[in-house]
Parts: sequence; structure tokens; C-alpha cells
Amino acid sequence: MQVDILKRNHVTILGEGPRTLVFGHGFGCDQEMWRLVAPRFSDRYRVVLFDYVGSGLSDIDQYDPAKYASLKGYARDLLDVVDALELKNVVFVGHSVSSMIGAVASTMQPEAFSRLIMVGPSPRYLNDLPNYYGGFDREDIDELLEMMQLNFSGWASYMAPVAMQNADRSNLADELERQFASRDPRIARQFAEVTFYCDCRDLLSSVQTPTLIMQCSDDSIAPPEVGEYLHEHLRQSTLNRMSAKGHYPQLSQPDETYRTIDAYLDSL
Repeated sequence: MQVDILKRNHVTILGEGPRTLVFGHGFGCDQEMWRLVAPRFSDRYRVVLFDYVGSGLSDIDQYDPAKYASLKGYARDLLDVVDALELKNVVFVGHSVSSMIGAVASTMQPEAFSRLIMVGPSPRYLNDLPNYYGGFDREDIDELLEMMQLNFSGWASYMAPVAMQNADRSNLADELERQFASRDPRIARQFAEVTFYCDCRDLLSSVQTPTLIMQCSDDSIAPPEVGEYLHEHLRQSTLNRMSAKGHYPQLSQPDETYRTIDAYLDSL
């Protein structure tokens, strides 16, 4: 039986225009994380948002642990959406792990993408010292995964303020905690394992799509060293250092996030 991709991935389309922007969400979230940024482009672009299978309002019955045991499964979701809408030369805006999902997809189907915009990206979260600093030791990730297994709501309560930062605006961490806690614990844990144990460094040399790297000034998940590494290893990349703090600038600093993306698009 043929799967309805637009329903499976809860695809939302806003606006019309000669160019299409596709927004991908990060781990533990859904397309609502883009609500303060993406609609602002709908007066000039066709804007497409979606949920990866297992997230948001996607069809959770379509979740296959074997398929989603690597980022390629999520890249296939993205490409399925692009193909279902018969899109070419899209600008893909990916947050966090979605940045690498976009990179993987661009190597699988290069003609689908004209640009990649990576918000808070990381090709490898684990440290590989002395040559690579990703921000986390393996013990850190192992402990987080164990916490997810034993006390999922406790993990959500702990992780949200760590990732959001902006301690003076507790409502932001509260929203992120609700997003985390609303996920299916089994699926969320596997997505976390795929995310935090992935290593996309060898893939970077194969990415031919011009890329904007948006690096927050103080990001506990993707530190500045990671942005510098990506800029060095992605052949056609631009590094933009934002003043926003934390790993979710589309929530904490939506105006700066919008302006940064818009300025890049205007420069094309």
C-alpha cells in the first residue's frame, strides 16, 4: 500500500513563490519550533514544514526502528517530502541534527538542493581529542541515555534548561521541556542515540551544496569549535556567528535568526 507522505510527515505548506524553503526540526521537537521564523518568509517563498516520523503529528505507526537506526532514515523522510511535492533546488533550513540530515540528503540526491542552512549544527557531538572537540565525552552521553531509559520526564526536566540556556527566560526552557516530554520515550531514546553517537565528519567532503553555518555565541550542545570545524571542512560554506545564546535561537532570538537567514537568501 502506498504511503501518503504528506500525511505521514504532517507536511504544512505556507505561501507561494518561485523558490521553496524547507524547514527541518531537531531532536525531541517538531515543526512548531519554527513558528516564530518560518511564516515570515511566506510572503516571498513557498515554505514547507514537516515532522520526521516519530515526532510531532507524524504517523507514528510508520516508525521503523531499523530504518531510523541511522541518519539516512531521516534523510529519506526529507527526500520523500521533496519528491512528493516535486521540488527541486530547494533551500533546506535544518536545526541541530537536522543540519546533518540535510547534509546526508544532499549527497543522496544533490539535484534536490540549491543551498543548505545549518542552525546550530554538529557533525560529531563526542570529543575525539586531541584533533576534534565536539563538546561531550562518551560518559556524558551514556549517562543521558541511561536517564532517558530510567526516568524520561526527569531527563526532559534536566535537559531542557541545559540546551535552551537563557536562564533569565524560564518560559523558553519550560516550552522545550514540554516538547521533550511529549515524545514517545522509546522513539526519543533511539533518536537521541542516533543523534549523539553519529559521526558525519567523513561525509563533509562529499557535500557539494553551498552552506550557511549559523553558530550561536554560547551553545552548550554545539560549541564554537564545532562551527569552525564545519566551516573548514565544508568546501562552499559561510560561517555566521550569531549573538544569540543557547541551542534554540529560533525561539530565543527569532528576529536575529530570521534576519540572518534572510540576509543570506538576499545575497544569492
